[in-house]
Amino acid sequence: MAEEPNYNHITVEANGLTIHALEAGKGPLIIALHGFPDLPISYRHQIPVLAENGYRVVASYMRGYFPSDTEPDGPYEVAALVQDVLALLEQLTEQPAVLIGHDWGSVVARSAAILAPEKISKIVCMSVPPAGNFGRALVSNSAQQRRSWYMFFFQLPIAEMAVAYNDFEFIERLWQEWSPGWAYPQSVMNEIKEAFRQPSVLKAALGYYRSQFNPALQHPGLADIRKRLSEPIPVPTMYLHGANDGCIGVETTEGMESAFLRDFEKHIIPSAGHFIHQEQPEVVNELITRFLTKQHK
Repeated sequence: MAEEPNYNHITVEANGLTIHALEAGKGPLIIALHGFPDLPISYRHQIPVLAENGYRVVASYMRGYFPSDTEPDGPYEVAALVQDVLALLEQLTEQPAVLIGHDWGSVVARSAAILAPEKISKIVCMSVPPAGNFGRALVSNSAQQRRSWYMFFFQLPIAEMAVAYNDFEFIERLWQEWSPGWAYPQSVMNEIKEAFRQPSVLKAALGYYRSQFNPALQHPGLADIRKRLSEPIPVPTMYLHGANDGCIGVETTEGMESAFLRDFEKHIIPSAGHFIHQEQPEVVNELITRFLTKQHK
């Protein structure tokens, strides 16, 4: 197991699920949402710093990621993930909260802000630009099309076997490609692999991508939510992206300002790839704490 900072493991009943999370601190609520292939341990550098700055930080396991429970077959689409987060907010606080998201967590944080801006004071998103930017890149940016090969590969029935082969060597290779030159802690990788050894976790993680491309995996009852997820984001937002991101190229962030209705700031982090909050934690922590104390219009 990776070395843990001083936090509690909690469970919360929300949206019909038992959601597990790491928790530290007291004060205004921050919910931190991880991406793929990752876990809440991703925020090990942020949790103690934000707690020391007077916040209650809850880094939750996303739907389907061990040990949070879910239905074996999902749904795993963004509309369902957003419902989880909004239900979690409902259980944890009566005040507007901050959402911090990386990768898939970034998508969910923006989507939650669209659906319930009254519950969310501001958001911090990392490493995945808004849907409009990313969608255009998949259509017109040949470099990004090559970087996103894994999304299309995950549609194949052999994907589970390939990802699990040789003790999930696939995941290590992705981390190396996405954050070139970063020597990630082996203890963290071991914890991620431990989770992915649960067959349900691997199926769920791939289900996130499969539901994006396969309408048959999208729940009919979530159609109204799906329609709204491309709307402008109506809360103050800070966006962070690594200059050397090998998963989603930094050029895909150009012009993203138009997707935000309130105060917006974007920072490109030098000497960082996809996992910026782990690679450059001091820089990221300083930016986040400054943004959280900033007065917004």
